Formats: sequence, C-alpha cells, structure tokens
Amino acid sequence: MKTVFDQAVRDELIGRINSLNENSTALWGKMNIHQMLKHCILWEEWILGMNNIENKQSFLGKIFGKMALKSTVKDDTPLKKNMPAGRFVIKEAPKDVERQKSVWMERIASYDHYSNPTFVHGFFGKMSIEQIGIFAYKHSDHHLRQFGC
Repeated sequence: MKTVFDQAVRDELIGRINSLNENSTALWGKMNIHQMLKHCILWEEWILGMNNIENKQSFLGKIFGKMALKSTVKDDTPLKKNMPAGRFVIKEAPKDVERQKSVWMERIASYDHYSNPTFVHGFFGKMSIEQIGIFAYKHSDHHLRQFGC
C-alpha cells in the first residue's frame, strides 16, 4: 500500500500538487482550489505535529474509530467522494495558489523525518506509524483526485 513515508510516493504527490493551478476546479465537493490547498496544509500540519493543533478523539470516534480506521487502511481503495472535512473546513483562504502549493509540497516532504508520537486523530484515535502513512497518502490523493490530478 502507498504511504507518505516512501520517497517515491512523496515525489508522486509533489508532482501532482505541482500540476494544480489557479484554474483547477473541483470534480466534486464544495471546496474551491484555495480552500482545498489551505485545508490540506492545515491537515498535514496537524499530522506532523505543527502549530499545537489539538489531538483529542471525539466521543463517536471512541466508539467507532478503530473499526473505521481498519477498514480505511486495509487496502488501496481511495477515500470516497464528499467525505466531511471535519475540523479543517476552510471558509476563506489565501488566493496565492503558487505559494500555497509550495507550502503543501514542503509539508509532504516533511514526512521524510516524521516524528509526532503523540498524534491522536479526532475520529480514529491513536494510530500506528504505518496507519498514519497510509491515511496521509489517501487524504492527499483524495483531494488531488477531487481536482483532477
């Protein structure tokens, strides 16, 4: 399975991110290119342990999270369309697509030296490094497919 902890996978994601532009439009969902880029940057920063973003599992996550996580990372099936954005819903975002792409690519490259042992997903709860790698890939892949990349 693809994981962001594999250099070739990070290179693939970075190439796909680089193909986005100001005119990229969503094939599904409500986000525009600016909102998606900002959402993905904030999401990566959360996984990477940047900016002191809270790590706390929700009540429903405590009940259903582990079961949902297992089914999400068990194979290469992409994330479904129109999944909720959770806490990282972006109403307004910076309009500089090239700058936002650059930041997102930097965050993807940061998985080369990942070290966030206290990470707790808001729904899935505590995740293994392997699960984090697979899910982080699937999240980026989901949004890149959303914008045709």
